[in-house]
Amino acid sequence: MVTTGGDPAERPVSAWAPLRTAVYRNLWLALLAANVGTWMQSVGAQWLLIDEPNAATLVALVQTASLLPVLLLALPAGALADAFDRRHLLIWVQLFLVVVAVALTLLTATGRMPPALLLTLTFAFGVGQALTLPAWTAVIPELVPREQLRAASALGSISVNVARAVGPAVAGVLIARTGVAPVFALNAVAFLIFALALARWRPGNTRAVEVPERFTAALRAGGRYVRHSPIVRRLLRRALVFLVPGSALWALLPLVATRRLGLDSSGYGLLLAVLGVGAVLGGLLLPWIRTRMSANQFLLVAGVLFAGTLLVVGSVRVVPVVLLALLPAGLAWVTVLVNVNAEMQLFLPGWVRARGLAVYQVVFAGGQAVGAFVWGLVSDMAGLSTAFVAAGALMLLGSVTSQIWPLPELRGVDGDPATYWPRLELAHEPDPRVGPVLVLVTYTVRPERGRQFLDAMELVRGSRQRTGAMRWGLFREGEASDRFVEVYLVPSWDEHLRQHGGRLTGADQAAEERARELADGPPEVRHLLPAAAGRTGADDRETA
Repeated sequence: MVTTGGDPAERPVSAWAPLRTAVYRNLWLALLAANVGTWMQSVGAQWLLIDEPNAATLVALVQTASLLPVLLLALPAGALADAFDRRHLLIWVQLFLVVVAVALTLLTATGRMPPALLLTLTFAFGVGQALTLPAWTAVIPELVPREQLRAASALGSISVNVARAVGPAVAGVLIARTGVAPVFALNAVAFLIFALALARWRPGNTRAVEVPERFTAALRAGGRYVRHSPIVRRLLRRALVFLVPGSALWALLPLVATRRLGLDSSGYGLLLAVLGVGAVLGGLLLPWIRTRMSANQFLLVAGVLFAGTLLVVGSVRVVPVVLLALLPAGLAWVTVLVNVNAEMQLFLPGWVRARGLAVYQVVFAGGQAVGAFVWGLVSDMAGLSTAFVAAGALMLLGSVTSQIWPLPELRGVDGDPATYWPRLELAHEPDPRVGPVLVLVTYTVRPERGRQFLDAMELVRGSRQRTGAMRWGLFREGEASDRFVEVYLVPSWDEHLRQHGGRLTGADQAAEERARELADGPPEVRHLLPAAAGRTGADDRETA
């Protein structure tokens, strides 16, 4: 059996195992209520626009407006979640969403809700979601054991998709009987429930950061980690290839319901409910699927299933057939994205987890937001059927690329923190803000080991750049053919101290130890500080 995973001795874990932890269970149920409210709000917003001129573009813009803030704000939100108390951040964001939902309710009830204002308030909801997602996903590893992280990720998706099944159905009934305003009012109640659950949660060990990173430095560090992590980039690429064509289904389904199938709001709710049921089944079946095929095999199968759904929805006008086609699409959607999300959570080190997951949310939201806008334009210009056929063809092409850009193999990758660098002993203690700092590491390597040493240092280069280095280079001394000098530039002394004190992992240690095994004796390390800082003796030495 071939599979991806972060633990060398992975054991099957029940999909429901995390719910045995009371704190996680209570927050999961509260989040489920918030997710139900979110889907009700989305259906209500789309239904308000269904009879407007250029409805195809406006309806698609509801999804764009809700997801664009995630694209713009997720990385700053991740930096905030890594630097401050995540519980307090989540509580205040939910209260902000309550205020927005109340405003939406009152304006809709009084008939003062033009499309532009509706999209603006939908954007405000998106801002709240952008601030919520990185903090919540970074909290999950603190609530459940590591071996239950994939199950917890699947439960998070089950929550979203149970809400996708229940929310639209409830919204459809309410819209048909009472109008859209009560739907928005229930959304306000749902966010309030989540805020109260967070307020009742009292973490046993409050997470604290002794010296929080400066905001801009934290942003740069998060972006630098992702940019220099081939594994994270591969996971993001796989998600994007699936999301862009897949977004056509979510963006254009309201128009399929009304224009092709002749359904009212209740019928549209039924379509979304079937998608949600398929997604819930996918979350429950994910542990079983992982034991029977590799993740890359399933990427191919899921892509073909979703492409088939897009083609059926775009060409068939028979409601039962469309409902049957939506079921495997929901299953494929959730299993692909849950797997990618869980791999991200397992791989990312704790110091950058929220920022790394925020980048995943940027890709998730950006792929859907851009895709929804593009497919809405294609539908307006060439028709619904053409848009779905084009999306289906793109999905098929993307699924084939899973054999070219497969998910990375993470089994055996040691992501646990490793503090193995020696204690710094300098002539003076620099101000943490001093920078940039130039670090020189000199190795003595026999000529016959030179080629192997160069190859080993490529892994060291990645480690240095992921954990703080802005620039990196490896040079050979002209006066001594057996001496190599590694040079890397770190933004500040504080950044370099963080390399010493918690950013490195077991995988980084293994890469560095391999390079040092090829050298004769321990390397000599020097730290060069800016002369303009007014320091003397800036050329400090240590023996590693």
